[in-house]
Amino acid sequence: MAAIGTISASVAPQNALARARERAALVPDLLVEARRIAAAVLSGWHGRRRRGIGEDFWQYRPYTAGETMARIDWRRSARDDHVYVRDNEWQSAHTVWLWADPSPSMLYQSQGASVSKESRAIVLALALAELLARSGERIGWLGLLEPISARNAAERIAARMMMSPLPEKPDFSIVNGRSDVVLISDFLDETEVLEEMWRPLAQRDARGHLIEIADPAEETFPYDGRTRFVDPETGERLTAGRAEDAAAAYRDVYRARRAELSRDVRRLGWSFTLNHTDQLASEALVHVHQAMTTPHGSAL
Repeated sequence: MAAIGTISASVAPQNALARARERAALVPDLLVEARRIAAAVLSGWHGRRRRGIGEDFWQYRPYTAGETMARIDWRRSARDDHVYVRDNEWQSAHTVWLWADPSPSMLYQSQGASVSKESRAIVLALALAELLARSGERIGWLGLLEPISARNAAERIAARMMMSPLPEKPDFSIVNGRSDVVLISDFLDETEVLEEMWRPLAQRDARGHLIEIADPAEETFPYDGRTRFVDPETGERLTAGRAEDAAAAYRDVYRARRAELSRDVRRLGWSFTLNHTDQLASEALVHVHQAMTTPHGSAL
């Protein structure tokens, strides 16, 4: 997203077609990384499963007085002196929409980060798709792929990424109520611009989850001496004779922007997650999962 009111990544704008081709070439490796991260957190990821009317076995639990005896699993109960009920998993699929910002500012990668913001955003989205698909959720990508219920949802999203350009803005007109929408970006636009973008979603009964991707250099502003900054959206250049003189003011503006964004999002009952590109992606996955499993109207 365009960086308005803040100093942004010092990368030159690229031709959209060239960027799409570069992204397509990276997608297979990003999918592998997403699956690695998903596997790493899977042991602590209990999905969104709950007891219900599905056909897949979930758990055995002790029989409670008043329950129908038809639910008793007599074979399991015969193993010891307790009576057990066989619970099946609830199979009413929930819809989760994903969207990762493909704008030029997401290309930034400082020396202190191992990946670009765009790579981290795509990995997080694919890892979420991998994990949620295992829980039986319906996964879609706004403007790219209609919701599907399939174990290979992440792979199918990745395949579509390689064939089609990512939508620049999320189209919320296709989002039904009671869905969850995960938006991954650096969110460097003015707050008013962001609010205008997701106002249609806020007016529905859907719930949003924002994941802000931040490069450590954007937050700490480690520049000094004569430094040239380039707006990744417009190509506009700014040369500072003593960059360190602007550091304190820049950090104040940058942090105030994030605080306002987080406050406004939580006021809607949505969740806000911050993930730095020099930190683990799995930390963001765990936080978003917790937010998704809280009742509507609650926020993290």
